[in-house]
Amino acid sequence: MAQNPAVSVSYPTPEAAFLGIRQADRHLAVAARALGRDLEKAARACLARGPSLILSAGTPDELARELMPVFPPAQRAVLEDALELADSYCAATGMEAVRFRLDRITDDSCCRFHVDHVVLRLLCTYVGPAVQWRMAAEGEVAPVQQVATGAVALLKGRCYPGWQPEGAVEHRSPPLSTLPVPTQRLVLTLDAPQACGMTEGQRRIVRA
Repeated sequence: MAQNPAVSVSYPTPEAAFLGIRQADRHLAVAARALGRDLEKAARACLARGPSLILSAGTPDELARELMPVFPPAQRAVLEDALELADSYCAATGMEAVRFRLDRITDDSCCRFHVDHVVLRLLCTYVGPAVQWRMAAEGEVAPVQQVATGAVALLKGRCYPGWQPEGAVEHRSPPLSTLPVPTQRLVLTLDAPQACGMTEGQRRIVRA
């Protein structure tokens, strides 16, 4: 992916990224990190044998009680990491709960560049290529950049308090159909608990 040296979005830790995204002119903050052998192995196990979709909402403690039975020991490191990120999200935003989504992605879903109608979205791709982004004002001529696998990406949505289009960042899922070999992704998304019209009836675990 092309790089734009004029745009610095990198932070050394997720905690630093949460602080950075508070800046009025910052629409994206990324904390690169190595997943480690155990977490990477657990993520691949989730991709191969876990549910294709987990969608829920609640406090990190509520999510832990609900989802722990879904993750056998070989996959549990993914849940533990996701819950740590949920804790960090709640601590940084002052929210008590989060909308939790863990997806197995096998197609070109969400492959158009866009800005979400949410407050603040956290994305972490455990397996496969991670989110791509570009500067919204530059449109089709903007260099396309890509977050590293395992990194924590924070993206301001249009509902973020005081959001302005100046400096806005558009993002998309990387198009898998353009890759030379079949590729799947395991992606965690955290949002405010009511994001995307989340209701009790939408909660589901799809074992496919």
